[in-house]
Amino acid sequence: VRLQESGPGLVPPSQILSLTCAASGGSITAKNYYWSWIRQAPGKAVEWVGAISYSGGTYYNPSLKSRTSISRDTSKNQFTLQLNSVTPEDTAVYYCAGRYYQLAPDNWPTHPHDYKYWGEGTQVTVSS
Repeated sequence: VRLQESGPGLVPPSQILSLTCAASGGSITAKNYYWSWIRQAPGKAVEWVGAISYSGGTYYNPSLKSRTSISRDTSKNQFTLQLNSVTPEDTAVYYCAGRYYQLAPDNWPTHPHDYKYWGEGTQVTVSS
């Protein structure tokens, strides 16, 4: 499966960030596959943002949950991250990734080695 992120490179503060991850070569509804968003901000640790499961269940980083929504369009085989009320702290490279789980984990990994599929990443800058 190939994953490709897309979205605006520049988002004004307080606005909504919306990123899409398009999957090709396999279905995001494949049983027991979970599809995550992960970000790497300059000078900060990699952070797991959230995930959506093969059946549409969603999981969020508690620190971002109030501002985050992940959805999917199975007809287009893609899933979308929406992050509200962005600040410069949300500036990061955003990655989408996918892997198999028997059950959704309590602790979601952030390293590419822990995922079967990993996108190239897309830079998002929050600035006026």
